[in-house]
Amino acid sequence: MTTTEHHAPTAAGSGSSASAAFRAAARTSQDVPPERVDEVARAVLHGVHQAIRDHDVTYPEFQAAKQWLMDVGEGGEWPLFLDVFVEHVVEEVAARTQDGTKGSIQGPYYLPDQEKLPWQTALPMRPDEKGTPLVFAGQVRDVDGAPVAGAELDIWHADDDGYYSGFAPDIPEGTLRGVVVSNGEGRFEITTVQPAPYQIPTDGPTGRLIAAAGWHAWRPAHLHLMVRAPGHRTITTQLYFQGGQWLDSDVAEATKPELVLDPRPDGDGRLRATYDFVLERA
Repeated sequence: MTTTEHHAPTAAGSGSSASAAFRAAARTSQDVPPERVDEVARAVLHGVHQAIRDHDVTYPEFQAAKQWLMDVGEGGEWPLFLDVFVEHVVEEVAARTQDGTKGSIQGPYYLPDQEKLPWQTALPMRPDEKGTPLVFAGQVRDVDGAPVAGAELDIWHADDDGYYSGFAPDIPEGTLRGVVVSNGEGRFEITTVQPAPYQIPTDGPTGRLIAAAGWHAWRPAHLHLMVRAPGHRTITTQLYFQGGQWLDSDVAEATKPELVLDPRPDGDGRLRATYDFVLERA
């Protein structure tokens, strides 16, 4: 198999792509009552003020933080920073009122409007796609156990080098992405390659914060999925791999025990993993 050489995406490039994808996706506008804005904004500011008091923050530290915040905005890294360090708590709050499959963060690498594929399919790949072949199969059901026919599994993941199409400059658009439509019994079978763990881009202000704090910047290998069907609540989640590196120390704090796959060899040089999704009524 031919080796594919990658050029690592820069933080600025990834930030620009993530910002463009976020703005391009359909968003539901919401008029937030002034009372709610007042309540949440005051709470956030109170937390900042209290941290300054508790840790005796100095003027030079304040000025450094101000410069860093400016750099994050100018570098287009707000989607990266918020999705890595904040989104998991928003998802945790949303999960309090949700049934069905556990959710996880969407992250900054989602791209809408990918190719629709049949229930038994292979994701778009390069002819020389590296990595261990993986068959990912299962069923979509409702909370009563009935199959959900025609459910859409919007799936995307990194390649064997840890890079995403649409964000690494030398990966063709749509690679390892697709919208798989379940059959009449809610079943799907997707052939792809096992993704690799990856570092979030560290050459920008988010990376400088991580280095200054002595943290690591790694995410464990995972599949991203958005599972949707008419009349049902959409699930956005990630599926991880048993025994994977960084599974217990994800920089984004997004892993959950219920979302860990246990792939097994299928005797044909491939790994096979199964997972069933449960959708609740909207």
